[in-house]
Formats: sequence, structure tokens, C-alpha cells
Amino acid sequence: MRKIKFSKDEGSEFYKELNEQIRNYFDSNQMDKTGNKKMIFKIVLYFTLVFLFYFLMLTSSNLGAFFVFYIGLGISVLLNAFNVSHDAAHGVAVKSKFWNKLLFQLSFNLQGNNAYVWGKNHNESHHLYTNIEGSDIDVLNNPLVRMTPNQDLQWYHRFQYLYVPFLYLFYSLNWFLFREFLMIFNRSSRTIKIMIPAWEVIKLIFFKIAYITYMIIIPSIILPFEWEYVLIAFLLNHFLVSLIFTGVLGVSHLSDYVAHPQPDSKGKLTMSWPKLQMCTSVDYNVTSTFLNWTLGGFNAHALHHLLPNICHIHYIKLLPIFRAVAKKYGVTYMEMSYTQALRSHFRFLKKMGTQVEFKPATYEI
Repeated sequence: MRKIKFSKDEGSEFYKELNEQIRNYFDSNQMDKTGNKKMIFKIVLYFTLVFLFYFLMLTSSNLGAFFVFYIGLGISVLLNAFNVSHDAAHGVAVKSKFWNKLLFQLSFNLQGNNAYVWGKNHNESHHLYTNIEGSDIDVLNNPLVRMTPNQDLQWYHRFQYLYVPFLYLFYSLNWFLFREFLMIFNRSSRTIKIMIPAWEVIKLIFFKIAYITYMIIIPSIILPFEWEYVLIAFLLNHFLVSLIFTGVLGVSHLSDYVAHPQPDSKGKLTMSWPKLQMCTSVDYNVTSTFLNWTLGGFNAHALHHLLPNICHIHYIKLLPIFRAVAKKYGVTYMEMSYTQALRSHFRFLKKMGTQVEFKPATYEI
């Protein structure tokens, strides 16, 4: 992974005062930055939904109910990842380091994915070097989809805004079946190489086998339906989860408003780390209680990137401070409705498919 050196600018002072005001907010209200009783309730709720839907799925008496409960299980697992696993990975779901680690490992590994790989690279790559090719784990070099100006423009990319939504259907299946396995052999569309310890490789294989066992094999054995129906439910579940996942996260960093900065030959970027986070993230419907509850604060992505040590349960209360300090220092905070963010995402795909040189659109308040 290419390490980057940052510069000082107005974002540096913005970030300094932001942290001071946030610290004062929690001190004056005698609150912890980690999850509160409301967060504990969410943790219990989402884990309960996962086990409840799994039980209902395994005891289904007809095919229609089976499909409903199977899809309900998949969505519950995704909501658990949004609300519990992500905050636990940052150590802020609860106060206890032990419980944060356990919650993260449990909720992530039971999806058939590897918690170590995602957690390490999410915190040490994506959060540090957002949208920087060669440093951010989430920047892809997929020949079918052009997502950075450095990637070669092919004739078929002009149609990517039309076929990419179809590819999004396979996001979670690709993650489960190929993404982590390819990382083991350093053959991945990721623009940085990943080293996975031998013990984590063993765990990776174990939990993938376990996932197939309780999501496909056990239902096929217990339920009075043909195994083909279980496989169809498995695929439909992944298609729906993939659409929700990419629909929630894709619009934040893949927008025609966001930048894809590149460092100079010495690895130095002409902006500060806080400014990088602000110019590479788009937030949507940030004051929505419903979206904060269901998406775990993923709709307030810029705020999260700058304040990953704070549980999402506090985001709505912190927004006035965040906006005011950004305005004071002239740092652009890009926030809009989800509809606007989605349109911007498709404009980005279209522009990246036709323009050799991509210049972000000017965000206007």
C-alpha cells in the first residue's frame, strides 16, 4: 500500500476546532462517545431479528413463507452489519473493547466473510486514503467499470451507466465467493495487495463453509422443498442485499461531485487529511432519524470519516456543530437528498465512461 503525506490547509484548522467542539459537547452533556442505551437496544434488536428470521425460515410450512423469511434474514444480517458490525469495528458500539471485538467478529464472520481482512483494511486503508488509487482498498481496477481517471478508457465504458446496475446485483456474491479468496493469492481487482495471515485464511475458509452449511445445506435437509428453491432463495437474497448495500454506499464516494486526488512523485498530497475526507464523500438525508436508525449513520459518511471514534447514534445531534465549523473555515460539506446523490452517482458513471480527464462538478449550497 502506497503511504501518503498530507499538507496543511484550511482543513487542518477546521479539524482541530471540530474536535475541540465535539469534545466540549460530550463533556458538557456528560456523555460517552460510544453507544448508549439506545445503541444497546439496537444491538439486541438486530441480533434478535437475525435469529428470529432464521428460526422462522427453518420452520416454514409453505414456499411463500420460506422465501419471505429467507429474505427477511438476509436484510436483518445487512442491517446488523450497518448498525452493529461497523461501529464495533471502530470500537465505539459499546464501551468494552472485548464486546466490541466480539460483536464485530460474530456479526461479520457469520456472514461468511473475514472480519480481520475487512476491519484492518477498512480502518488502515479506506479511512486514511479515501478515493486515492493505490492506497484505498475500496478503489477498484475492474476492466468492466472505469471508476478513476487513471484507468484506461475503453469503448464499452460509454455504456457502463447502463450495465453497472446489473453488475451491482452480484456484489455480495463476488465478495463471498471470490474477493477474499483472490486476495490470498494477490490476484484481485483491488489496487493494493493484501497480506492475510495463515490463521485468518483458515478462519476465512471455515466460516465460508459454515455459511453455506446453515444457509443452503441445513434448509435443504430440514425443509420439505426441493433444494433448487433453497438455492433460488439464496441467490435472491444476495441480489437484494447487494442492491441495498451498493445503493447505500456507492453514492457516497462515487459521485460526480467527489474528487480522486493523486499524490506527487514523492507521495505527497496537496491537501490535508480532513479536507480529503470532505472532498471525497457525499452525505444524504443526514437529519433523517429513520435512515440513521436503519443505515447506522452510513448516510452521514463525511461526518463518520472524520469522527470514526464516535458511535453513529450521536450523529444527528452533532450535525449542527459539524456544519457550523465547516462553514467557518470555508470547507465544503456536500450534503443533499438521496435522489440527488443517486443522480450524481449515475452522472459519474456516465462521465467516467466518456471523458478521459474527469473533473468533479462544483458543489453549490
